[in-house]
Amino acid sequence: MIERISSGGPWEDEFGYSRAVMAGNLALVAGCTATVDGKVVHVGDPYEQTRTAFQIALWSLERLGLTRNDVVRTRMFITRAGDSADVGRAHGSLFKHVRPAATVLVVAGLIDPRMLVEVEVEAYRGES
Repeated sequence: MIERISSGGPWEDEFGYSRAVMAGNLALVAGCTATVDGKVVHVGDPYEQTRTAFQIALWSLERLGLTRNDVVRTRMFITRAGDSADVGRAHGSLFKHVRPAATVLVVAGLIDPRMLVEVEVEAYRGES
């Protein structure tokens, strides 16, 4: 069984994707940025942008009945290598005790130059 959810974000309909997809026991959350109500927030602050992006991803998981404790992988795409410490610290503030597999990649840019980080999350629903 596959379940798809939308956040109502501006690009979901235009680009044809879901905010999150639950496929069996695996939940996949599409890339999330610090975009709230269509506006980039915390401009210039990689720590707060990372926390906001992950909070959006975690909200999506909650809609699928999962929590941060179910997260098994995270990916962080950053536009400036020098932000890696702040991004890592933000990740640790949310996942220190969960300890998912994690990747940080430096990319040339994101869809809006004010965005410093985009995150992806994967979670697994174990047997109850």
